[in-house]
Amino acid sequence: MPFTNAYHGPGASEPRDLGGRIDAELRSRIEDAVEYACLDAMVEARRARGAALPVADAPADREEFATRVRDFLERLRATMTAELTDGQHERLRGAIAPPRGDLEAALCAQVALAKELPDYWQRFDTIRRRSGRPSMIRLDPSGRERRSLLDRLLGQG
Repeated sequence: MPFTNAYHGPGASEPRDLGGRIDAELRSRIEDAVEYACLDAMVEARRARGAALPVADAPADREEFATRVRDFLERLRATMTAELTDGQHERLRGAIAPPRGDLEAALCAQVALAKELPDYWQRFDTIRRRSGRPSMIRLDPSGRERRSLLDRLLGQG
């Protein structure tokens, strides 16, 4: 899996203060959710093409998965930060602008966003659903996403 520096239970370097423990638990949950979303999207894309399912030992599959994780984290950050208020931008200034491809910084940005946004997980799920169905996402002339007719009819997205 792409996340190698995470806190993963007993024997790992556990933070001693409550805030650090909360951040570690939140980060672990975000890692799990991102990995699940990316693997699910990868499997569905391969099924749709009639291609072989991913194999953990295949270097090409692992690289594709890592690329999906980096891209998804960037999409999460960009989409969620686009809707922040000026005050939220000010509070999160240092945390929400990680260099592209830096997984550690991207995860820290997601932890900061999750702590700031009471509806973080609802937003996450909306972005995940849209990311998992690229054929359902359309751009309007301004370059912004618009929902497909099917999404509007079903009340999704």
